[in-house]
Amino acid sequence: MPHVVIPVLNEAGALPALLAAMPPGYTAVVVDNGSTDGSGGIARRAGAVVVDEPERGFGAACWAGLVAAAPGDGVVCFMDGDGSLDPADLVRVAAPVLAGASDLVLGARRPTTAGAWPVHARLANRFLAREIGRRTGLRLADIGPMRAARRDDLIALGITDRRFGWPLEMVLRAAAAGWRIEELPVPYAPRTGRSKVTGTVAGTVRAVRDMSRVLAVAQ
Repeated sequence: MPHVVIPVLNEAGALPALLAAMPPGYTAVVVDNGSTDGSGGIARRAGAVVVDEPERGFGAACWAGLVAAAPGDGVVCFMDGDGSLDPADLVRVAAPVLAGASDLVLGARRPTTAGAWPVHARLANRFLAREIGRRTGLRLADIGPMRAARRDDLIALGITDRRFGWPLEMVLRAAAAGWRIEELPVPYAPRTGRSKVTGTVAGTVRAVRDMSRVLAVAQ
């Protein structure tokens, strides 16, 4: 059954409920990216596999979790650890990959409240989705953090970004490799605690800067 890579940086408030809601048979791989609030210990006590990744960066944490997942053609999912996404939706997102009908499935976020996804973050995401469409022909609504693919195939893509460009580079490389990519809607709720990325303008600017660098290299 799938492994679920969850990169975290100080998500002690969200982890207990998130890990308790993990679907049966799905193994949580929590990557602690330098937390100072005991996130790693909380995840261990909840039964998750915990990987300590000292190199700061969203992509660095995702890569460490991907490598730590069981080798083979098993399915690996990704999701944020801030409580904004429901682990129950992993079953729907992973299903096409498990069935062999898709190679990469992306969860397109659908805000459950007006404040769940700030306007500045939504506009930045819309721009990136349009850029992917222009370059690949894919019609995507989101470059969302919940996704599923086969572990060894993802490693073979050779994703190099170790910051916020990781999700975008995954999609661009998968499209270039001829992968079957589809998108499914998933509810997106307000996160638990203070946002470090999309909830702040500065965080969104950093993410867009990293993703713009990926786009420039891909041209």
